[in-house]
Amino acid sequence: MAMATSTQLSSSLFHSQITKKPFLLPPAAAPNSVHGFSTRRLKSLSLSHHSSVSASAASSAVDVTEPVKKPVRTLPFRVGHGLDLHRLEPGYPLIIGGIDIPHDRGCEAHSDGDVLLHCVVDAILGALGLPDIGQIFPDSDPKWKGAASSVFIKEAVRLMDEAGYEIGNLDATLILQRPKISPHKETIRSNLSKLLGADPSVVNVKAKTHEKVDSLGENRSIAAHTVILLMKK
Repeated sequence: MAMATSTQLSSSLFHSQITKKPFLLPPAAAPNSVHGFSTRRLKSLSLSHHSSVSASAASSAVDVTEPVKKPVRTLPFRVGHGLDLHRLEPGYPLIIGGIDIPHDRGCEAHSDGDVLLHCVVDAILGALGLPDIGQIFPDSDPKWKGAASSVFIKEAVRLMDEAGYEIGNLDATLILQRPKISPHKETIRSNLSKLLGADPSVVNVKAKTHEKVDSLGENRSIAAHTVILLMKK
């Protein structure tokens, strides 16, 4: 039914005063409505308006333009992988795991070329989600010229401790054709454990040849892979 206008209501009221007839509201303006609007609808509009005002006030109280910072997720453990490879050239010492291994060739590198320690450092940095060893200790920096790789290990361990992690276990594999690593394996493992501050039981070092294939098998290079598990302290 059409809503009664203000003019129609005024005309009806004036007519009732002249004729002495009681003034009756039109059906659309029944006791539960005001000017054709249901009081229930009016209440709904009022509540809606009140909610909008409240929401607006709440929004103004908080600067919503600022990005919400999500908390950094702390993982119970982290896994990292390291890989390193160096050319073997005459006139250089062959240092593996901080141990000088007798050989007619050694690693050509900016530092001491310790292929095992380099890949262990990369494994730790990778597990922590940090840049690789070349970015943290660039070979373009003269202060690392001929530096002992134990310096790099100590820094990686410091970063690990700072992040609240410790070594769960480490597994490393050396790949070279010569010399045989078996006679030196336990010495290498013991020294590596000491540098890492880890129990020797969680540090494993393996060695294998490359079956005389490519530069590794032809005794022109040496490589190492490391997988490490870091546990939250």
